[in-house]
Amino acid sequence: MANQIDMTEGSIFNKLVKFSIPLVFSSFLQVLFNAVDVIVVGRFAGDNSLAAVGSTGSLVNLLVNLFMGLSIGTNVVAAHYFGAKKSKELKDTVHTAMLVSVYSGIALTIIGVFGAEYILKLMQAPKEVLDLAAVYLKIYFLGITATMVYNFGSALLRAKGDTKRPLYILSLAGILNLILNLIFVIVFKMNVAGVAIATVISQVLSAILVVRILLKEEDSFRLNLKQLKINSHILLKIVKIGIPAGCQGIMFSFSNVIIQSSINTFGAIAIAGNSAALNLEGFIYTAMNGFSQGALTFCSQNMGAKEYKRIKKAAFESQIIVFIIGALLSFIFYIFLDLLLGFYTTSPEVVLAGRKRLIIILSTYYLCGMMDTMANCIRGIGHSLAPVIITLIGACLFRMFWIFTIFQIPKFHTETVIYLSYPISWAVTFLALLFTFVKFYKKIGKQEI
Repeated sequence: MANQIDMTEGSIFNKLVKFSIPLVFSSFLQVLFNAVDVIVVGRFAGDNSLAAVGSTGSLVNLLVNLFMGLSIGTNVVAAHYFGAKKSKELKDTVHTAMLVSVYSGIALTIIGVFGAEYILKLMQAPKEVLDLAAVYLKIYFLGITATMVYNFGSALLRAKGDTKRPLYILSLAGILNLILNLIFVIVFKMNVAGVAIATVISQVLSAILVVRILLKEEDSFRLNLKQLKINSHILLKIVKIGIPAGCQGIMFSFSNVIIQSSINTFGAIAIAGNSAALNLEGFIYTAMNGFSQGALTFCSQNMGAKEYKRIKKAAFESQIIVFIIGALLSFIFYIFLDLLLGFYTTSPEVVLAGRKRLIIILSTYYLCGMMDTMANCIRGIGHSLAPVIITLIGACLFRMFWIFTIFQIPKFHTETVIYLSYPISWAVTFLALLFTFVKFYKKIGKQEI
């Protein structure tokens, strides 16, 4: 009981905060240690290495997000059964999900290792960056199964409100990643290969620790390796929620790949500046996303318990929290913009390139968090397809339309014009998702996930 939160009763605000704060710190640590990767190569291996590691993010997300969507489906289904007190179904969910995580990792390893270089060429990666980026990606995807196991395992723990132990795991893995980064890159001069190897080793540790926790659980979340098998009924439920969620992530990533490809045409300095800016944005995003994930689990548990009024209140309170966090952190980052970018590089040109992005993004970044939170509220009450369609039209297709039309006009062919596509797409998509949530909420209780 100490490692779970029943969100079907008690103060909504207090439980949202209690659940989300450890998740915020967990996500913060992930971004922090990823920042260490970028800072170490930027400082000790040069701008090309910084560009190589930073430019792979959108491609990694593109390949991984479909399977990460299944972990979201796992969280929703497990939280639903936890709220409904259905122990047998919950037990089947645990064993199905963990086996799916292994299969997902194997599939991603094959795709990533053999397709990385080809996709990077399609993205118009500059010659001075291409080989380094390919090396990084191939090593990274060799260890992707461990990443999948950790993410599915932590999704199961979050389903019962346990966000503390995943935080402890990431703390240990992150410290290991930091130490190995410094050793491999600074001492052994392994460049981007050292960063990738350090990441893989730390992810393996994360996977081992989360599996160890599940093996020792005393409730329906306990994992028994002898009982690992796919329950087709449970898998269908996970897929019903997870595939649309994954497709939404893929579409976001695809539009970001198009944007990254456009930025690549401006050369290594622009890529490095964009990479540093993206990394800084990650700190703000994870703070907002922690409460967005809290809204997902909260809505799922209360949907299972049929506590529908609590869902409406949680959706409203989580949006207020995300807005305040996003706006406040963006303001703080804006004040210290040059100082923060200076951690990543000693090049004034790279800092200037990073400023071009951040000045635009930080002004409305809270909209991104509110958009994600609204999508998770809809997902939590059992509708996963609607957020995908809305995101496809409001964000992804809009951004691609922007790149292939506005950006192609000679006088608008600038990095600044590329970045303007973000806040406009966030605003349009958030409003559409808000309207959709209200529409579905009025029908709530008439369907089950």
